[in-house]
Amino acid sequence: MTNVEEHRFWINAKELFRERLSLTDDKADDDVIDERIRGDVSMKGANLWILMFAILVASIGLNVNSTAVIIGAMLISPLMGPIMGIGYGAGINDFSLIRSGFKNLAIATLIALLTSTLYFLISPLDVAQSELLSRTTPTVWDVMIGLFGGLAGIVALTRKEKTNVIPGVAIATALMPPLCTAGFGLATGHWSYFFGAFYLYTINFVFIAVASFMIVRVFDLSEKKYVDPAIAKKAQRYIAIVVILTVLPSSYLAYQLVGNEVFKAKANTFINENMRFKNTDVAQVKIDTKTHMIKVFLIGDHVPQEKLDQLSIGLTKSGLDNAKLKVYQNGEREDVDVTTLKADIIADVYQNTKADLEAKAKEVDKLKEQIRLLSGDREYYTAVPKELETLFPKVNDVLLSRSFDPTAVDHNLSVNRLVLNANAKKRLTENEKRKIETWLKMRTKSDNVKLIVR
Repeated sequence: MTNVEEHRFWINAKELFRERLSLTDDKADDDVIDERIRGDVSMKGANLWILMFAILVASIGLNVNSTAVIIGAMLISPLMGPIMGIGYGAGINDFSLIRSGFKNLAIATLIALLTSTLYFLISPLDVAQSELLSRTTPTVWDVMIGLFGGLAGIVALTRKEKTNVIPGVAIATALMPPLCTAGFGLATGHWSYFFGAFYLYTINFVFIAVASFMIVRVFDLSEKKYVDPAIAKKAQRYIAIVVILTVLPSSYLAYQLVGNEVFKAKANTFINENMRFKNTDVAQVKIDTKTHMIKVFLIGDHVPQEKLDQLSIGLTKSGLDNAKLKVYQNGEREDVDVTTLKADIIADVYQNTKADLEAKAKEVDKLKEQIRLLSGDREYYTAVPKELETLFPKVNDVLLSRSFDPTAVDHNLSVNRLVLNANAKKRLTENEKRKIETWLKMRTKSDNVKLIVR
């Protein structure tokens, strides 16, 4: 390839990428975008009622641990409007729109917290389910979800044709469940739940707004010309500070989460590789990532303490430098979760019994099929020869048997071939042989038969 051809190739490639990735071809007019975003900022009347109903639906979903109900609540939530308005206002330096967005978002947040708190105060179910607990420990990954979800949302809002992206963004960024979880924390006095969930909510709305700000800047939408440049720069500094203050705690929490998961993985690997004893099984494992304590509960024959001490020494080789190993055997019940232990044992017994029953059921089915085939063969072996001798007097001494046909699969036939041996009183013509073969297939309902006439 010459230099000219190579240069032309890269020019064509750039043009292709520019055409495929262009965000300006189907972009709506600036006035249309402005009207569309401003129209969704206000939170009053029907919007507030929809918000309260959505909060109640989401609270019920969290209360009964129903993912489908929670998703439905996120779909009908109107919270995206004021958040997009804040980012859009920051992007065009419209501080009155920013204030309006924050005011409406604050009202919506307060109403949502009050509604969810009231629900959980009167709800008879006060146990924190898995769906609720998952909203109490935000990490940097939630930052990325909020950012990328917000980017998808604002890009969709700036198109000429309306799309169904916004409901998907509402589900992915999950603004409703954290607010409901915060309400649960207020109602039950679990302050760690409240602060964790409200921080997750803050992460989501901040980075959706930041994403809106970024896209508005990229599109260079019409700015407010009367704004003092110094004030605009000051506002941008405030935005940067808010972003940094939001990211830092989540990054630390993400670092902790990764560290905890690595510790759990190493601990479980160590137990699986080193705690295999004859006539002794691991009944339960409890791993405390805060104290780095690994508790193992054994059932079966007693394992000598010397052997367990050697295992403790081997923790360092497995990358568990600060870990401590505590082993409980049979009668030692300290700190064991009896309910969980019983449930685990019952589950193991059930699974093993179920597997044995399924294996035996398959064997029974095979035996039944063999019996069925043998019963059918017995009928063929006795009835078919007599019928054949009656229908075709030229043959006698008929014998019917079954054999395996290795070439049957290639011809799309049954691998069990029926073989008919017979003596002919007079020489059979090819037409008579075909008739016997056709009759045999119909009589035995078999597609693979072989006729041997002597």
